Amino acid sequence: MPVKVLLVDDSAIIRGLMNKALSADPQIAIAGSAANGAMAITMARDSRPDVIVLDIEMPVMDGITALPELLKVSPGTRVIIASTLSLHNAEISMRALALGASDYLAKPSAKSGNEVEVFYRELTDKIKALGGARPAVPPPLTPVTGPAVKTPSSTLKEPPKIMLPIGAPLNPMGIKALAIASSTGGPQALMTLFGQIKGQLQGIPIFITQHMPPTFTTILADHLGKAGSRHCIEARGGETAAPGYAYLAPGNYHMVAEKNANGVTVLRINQEPPENFCRPAADPMLRSLSSIYGNHLAVLVLTGMGQDGMEGAKEVVKQGGSVIAQDEASCVVYGMPKAVVENKLCKAVLPLPDIGGYLIAQIDGKR
Repeated sequence: MPVKVLLVDDSAIIRGLMNKALSADPQIAIAGSAANGAMAITMARDSRPDVIVLDIEMPVMDGITALPELLKVSPGTRVIIASTLSLHNAEISMRALALGASDYLAKPSAKSGNEVEVFYRELTDKIKALGGARPAVPPPLTPVTGPAVKTPSSTLKEPPKIMLPIGAPLNPMGIKALAIASSTGGPQALMTLFGQIKGQLQGIPIFITQHMPPTFTTILADHLGKAGSRHCIEARGGETAAPGYAYLAPGNYHMVAEKNANGVTVLRINQEPPENFCRPAADPMLRSLSSIYGNHLAVLVLTGMGQDGMEGAKEVVKQGGSVIAQDEASCVVYGMPKAVVENKLCKAVLPLPDIGGYLIAQIDGKR
């Protein structure tokens, strides 16, 4: 079935353009459009859309005010915040993610050209990923009236899933750096993780690639620093990797690391072509870090659509490094973690609430 989408924007022109672009995809059905948050609440209650594309600045009721009510009248609906690219809107979008929005997208500044095409492609991809990522409702439990009977594995229609051990150890010689890759749902997961490791993992640098536009990464770095009580810097290029610091790839730039003439690890940013349709992308970061830290590198792949990070993770494993993935149940979109799991690259697959404690035990516990 097509993903049902409700479009909410005060501009009739923008609503019309989005409607036209999204309607061209047979996997998407437009459930309606609204000019403000109040109208959207009524329409969402009636149509129960799978995804809502929500503007921030609107008359009558703005997006941030409407968001909690939309989630209340249409439980399970995923919300994508679409706003113009400004420091103010980036800050509000981060608030929206904390209030339950699933993703964000910066509106193009131009009215035509490649920027607009990229916006609609990303919007279409996000809608289909979020609309198809809804957890299945488990069937009701059947009461057992007789003694339990063990079913031989040979009679099962599908072989039982092999779960990677939660306590699988990382390199016993020690981890000297942690790299994190994330996309859809990543800001919320990163905030949770940094809260878990607050005051911990101070003996290593942390490198992060989160798929985000410019300005948004500036705000995210600030929020992560506060959540984790550690220095979190949006990389500008030239920074020396230092223990106790976290470095975030800036929007529209890849972040990589290299050794300088003195053997010191230094960060660089570049605008080389996107990888996996992403810039920043995790693969360039992981390749460069693997060449420096080798088997002393740990990689964490969090929630996100696509498979960015998979090729880089292959190189990490080849060099003796370790890869951990977020489990499907706790992901907003199980794409990036799924890619590394299915390629058998992981030491462990963990629910988000367990990741921080695992890292502390495996990294700080061995110092």
